[in-house]
Amino acid sequence: MSPSLAWLMLVIAGALDVGWAISMKYAESYTRFGWSITSLVLLAAFVFLLGRALKVLEVGVAYSVWTGIGAAGTFLLGVVLFGETLSAMKIAGIALVLMGITALKLA
Repeated sequence: MSPSLAWLMLVIAGALDVGWAISMKYAESYTRFGWSITSLVLLAAFVFLLGRALKVLEVGVAYSVWTGIGAAGTFLLGVVLFGETLSAMKIAGIALVLMGITALKLA
């Protein structure tokens, strides 16, 4: 697998991680069947893609990028979908996460 494909898989895994976190919220402690199944499918999908990407990418970089995508994306969707609070400090924190992801990709 090429490094470009590994990076693509990693980014998709990060996006699926966001979907997984959001689906867990909608699953309401796994009491809503459809959302619970969605959550488990997304979990399996992102673990699979992350594992494939790790065949090529360094584990420290890949894991950091994956968690950063998950953290930033989940934060943003929490604001949009659930009306979670947004402050200048939170925006600055997410900006730092995104800059870190960029720095790791460029390294």
